[in-house]
Amino acid sequence: MRNITAKELATWLDDRASTAPVLLDVREPWEYQLCHIDGSRTMPMNTVPAHVEQLEPDRPIVCICHHGMRSMQVALFLEQQGFSDVINLTGGVDAWAAQVDSGMPTY
Repeated sequence: MRNITAKELATWLDDRASTAPVLLDVREPWEYQLCHIDGSRTMPMNTVPAHVEQLEPDRPIVCICHHGMRSMQVALFLEQQGFSDVINLTGGVDAWAAQVDSGMPTY
């Protein structure tokens, strides 16, 4: 598992020449409704094992949560399931709001 900062992820998402990652938001639905990164997909942490087959194991996946702890656990789980390119967003959506999108609500 790799880690990526909010600024690094923003640069990656802006680069049309690179393969866009799956943005996997593992927070609870109420958290996702408050704020999320555009283009992200919601899959609460406790549902990931039951829905792991919906993810593409060879596509880059950036795991996202509030501060980066739950997403790190999900990223480690995905690696154990054979996913080859799993990345944790360090600092989560909180860091995204602080470093990339100052208009994003925080909680």
